[in-house]
Amino acid sequence: MFGNIKFISGNVAHVTTVAKAEEMGDLMNVHVVFEAPNQAILGEVEEVTDEIIKIRFLGEFMDGRYVSGVIRKPVLSSKIRTINDKELSAIVGVYDETTFKLGRSSIYTDYEVCADINNLFANHMAVFGNTGSGKSCGVARLVQNIFSNPKLVSYNANIFIFDAYGEYKTAFRDLNKINPNYSYKFITTNVQEETDYQLKIPFHLLNLDDLTIMLQADKHSQIPILERSLKLTRIFSKDDEVATRYKDHLIAKALIAILYSNQITANKKNEIFKVLEVCHTNDFNFDSVIQGLGYTRTLSECFEIDSNGNFGESVLITDYILKHIDEDLEMTEEPVNAFYSMRDYAAALEFTLISEGFQSNEQLYDDSMLLKVRLASLINSKIANIYKCDNYVSYETYIASLVAVGNKKAQVINMNLEDIDDTQAKIIVKIVARIFFDFCKTRKQRAQIPFHLFLEEAHRYVQKDADVFLIGYNIFDRIAKEGRKYGVLLNIISQRPVEISETVIAQCSNFLIFKMTHPKDIEYIRTMLPNISADVIEKQKILQPGNCVGFGGAFKLPMVIKMEMPNPAPNSNSCDVNNCWKVQGNQGNSSGSATSAVQTNGSSGGGLNNTQQQQLNAAVPNANANAQTASAPASVQATVPITPVTPPTPNAGPVKPNFVPPIS
Repeated sequence: MFGNIKFISGNVAHVTTVAKAEEMGDLMNVHVVFEAPNQAILGEVEEVTDEIIKIRFLGEFMDGRYVSGVIRKPVLSSKIRTINDKELSAIVGVYDETTFKLGRSSIYTDYEVCADINNLFANHMAVFGNTGSGKSCGVARLVQNIFSNPKLVSYNANIFIFDAYGEYKTAFRDLNKINPNYSYKFITTNVQEETDYQLKIPFHLLNLDDLTIMLQADKHSQIPILERSLKLTRIFSKDDEVATRYKDHLIAKALIAILYSNQITANKKNEIFKVLEVCHTNDFNFDSVIQGLGYTRTLSECFEIDSNGNFGESVLITDYILKHIDEDLEMTEEPVNAFYSMRDYAAALEFTLISEGFQSNEQLYDDSMLLKVRLASLINSKIANIYKCDNYVSYETYIASLVAVGNKKAQVINMNLEDIDDTQAKIIVKIVARIFFDFCKTRKQRAQIPFHLFLEEAHRYVQKDADVFLIGYNIFDRIAKEGRKYGVLLNIISQRPVEISETVIAQCSNFLIFKMTHPKDIEYIRTMLPNISADVIEKQKILQPGNCVGFGGAFKLPMVIKMEMPNPAPNSNSCDVNNCWKVQGNQGNSSGSATSAVQTNGSSGGGLNNTQQQQLNAAVPNANANAQTASAPASVQATVPITPVTPPTPNAGPVKPNFVPPIS
C-alpha cells in the first residue's frame, strides 16, 4: 500500500503508492508510522491520489510514549506502516481511574477517546459549534461521563451549569441511579414555580462591583455614590445609637447647607421639607419638639415665614440643627457581617443624595437620581425576590446552601435562567461567579474546593462590556486568568466565539469544536489560537452532528470524536416544523371553527382588527367546543387541538426555606 518516501516538503511527506486505488480503502485521516532504527514518527494521511499519498507529520514515539511535535524528520528509507494497537492506545488513551471517557474515535470506531482528568478538568475549556451541531448533547454527555466511571467516585464534584434555556433539567435528573450518593439540584429563577428550588442571592453578599453591574452604572461619577451608599447601609444595619446619630448628623448637615445657601426663604423651606420627607429619624423629624425660652415648637412650626420673609425661629432652628452635627461620625468604620436588604440600601441611597456635595452638584445629582430610579424599579420587580433573605448568611453558608439538596450534597447544580431577560441573567451569572471566585480565594488551601462553571450561551455573559470601563475588569476575564490556581474553572459553550472575550478564549487550554461554518467565527478562532493547524480548521467544517474536533492539553493530538448520545438527553431538539404544521384528520371548512376564521381573514388581504383579534383569542382555546356547537363535520372538530393552560396557583405547594443548612 505504502511505497517509499519520494520527497519531504516542509512538514509533509510525499509517499508513492504500491496498490491500486480500489485496494487502498479509506486512508483519509488514518495514522501511519515512519519506522527506522531509533525512530518512529507519527503521521496522518491528508491527501490520496493514484500515485501519491501526502502524510503530515504529527509527533514521535519515544520509549513507548507519544510526544507531540516533530523535531526531526523521517529518513527517506523509513518503513511506512499503519499504526498498531499499542501505539493507538498511547494516543487515544486508556480508560482507568485517572482518565475520562469523551466518546469514540470517528476514524477508529473500536477505540474510545479517553483524556487525562487533570489535564481536561484542571484547566479552562471551550465548546463551540453552530446551532444544531450537537453542542448541548455533547456537553450533557460529557458531564454524565464524569459520574459513569466506576473506578472514580466524584463525590466532591461541584458542577454548576448556568442554563440559558432550561435545556439540561432532564439530562441529570437520574444522577442518583448511577450512584445513590450522587445528587442533582435544579434551581429556577421562576418565582412562581414552587416545585423547584428558588434561586436566592442574599443582597448583603453583594459588593460594590456587583452593585455597579446590577444598577447598570455607566459613569465613573456614579461609583462614589454607590460606594457611599453601601457604607451607610452597613453602618445603619446595626440600628444602634451610632447609626441614629450618624443619620441625624447627615440630616443636620444637609439642612445647614440649605439654610446658608443664597436661595430665598420660601425655596429654602421647600428644600428643607423635601429632605425631611425622605430622611428622618425618631429624634429628627417634622414633629421633633424644640424647646425655646418658656415655650416649645415642633420642627415644622419653626419654619413658618414671618412678615419680613424670614424664618421666625431662625436662631432656634440653627441651634437645634448644629447640636446634631458631629464630624467624628464620618470616621465610623463599617461593621463586618452586616445584614441588610435591598430596601435598606435604597434608604441609605436617600441619605447619600442629601450628603454634602451631591445636592450642590447638578450633574452629580442627576447621575444619582438615575441610580435611584433603577433601584426603585428593581425593588418593585419580580427579580427582587431573588435577592431577599431573612437573616445574615456568610459566603460559606450560602455556597453550602447552593450545593445542598435535602440532606445530601449535589454534584451537579443546574441554574435555570430562562425565566428572566438577558440583562438580568447576565447580572446574576456575574454576581454568582464573583461569589464563587472570592470564596475560593479565601480558602487556606488553594483549589481545595474546585468549582466547574459551565456557561451555556456564554456569549451572553463573557464579553467586553461596560464592566471593564467602570470597575476595571470583567469577572470572567479575571477567572480566566486567575481562577485555575484557586480551583474555579470555566467551561464556555457558545455558537458565536467571535462575541466571546479574547482574554477568556486565550486562557482556555482545551477545545471541543463542533461544526462551525461562519467565516468570522472560524477566523476568530484561528487568530486567537495561532497554534491551531489548518487541518483542524478544515476538519470541523465538515463534521456531522454529534461529532467534534478535540484538541488542547488533554489530547495527544487533535482528533475527531463522536460523542455518544446522552441518556437522558437535554431538551435541545430543534422544532419539527413539518409535524407542527400538520392538520389532523381530513381538511374541511366550518364557519364555526377558529381555523376557518383565520383562513377567511387571511384571504381577505387584510390583517385582524381589534374586534377580530379578541374573537380569535376567545375562539382558539375552545376551538373543539365551537366546532361541535356549529355542527361541523367530525373531521373538522379536531382541526385546532389546543388545550388551555391553567396558570400556576401562587403560593401553592410546600414552602421551602430560603437556605438549606450547611453541609457538615
